[in-house]
Amino acid sequence: MLRYLIGSTIQRSTGGTFPLGTLLINITGSFLLGFLYRYAPSGSEMSAEVRAMLTVGLCGGYTTFSSFSYESVRLIEDGQAGKALLYVGLSVLLCLAATFVGMVAGRRIA
Repeated sequence: MLRYLIGSTIQRSTGGTFPLGTLLINITGSFLLGFLYRYAPSGSEMSAEVRAMLTVGLCGGYTTFSSFSYESVRLIEDGQAGKALLYVGLSVLLCLAATFVGMVAGRRIA
């Protein structure tokens, strides 16, 4: 609900066709997830349950793009830039292709 409320409010206020609301949701969600993973690592005073609620629950519900971004950065930090580039490229291309195929299938079924 938070994603919809913020995203649609931004989109209405800008009035454009560029999906600025979604872009800002993805950016802020990615920031929040990165912050939480660094601020509350395992073994900190924040319990694992609270950490999961904030990262998987809040950030995951707000934007799944934050998980994608975090996983990509972790690959780079682990010295696996090639895998990170492959992951980013495949994710973007295959997800765009899957969205297109889904839209075509939906049109044909409807």
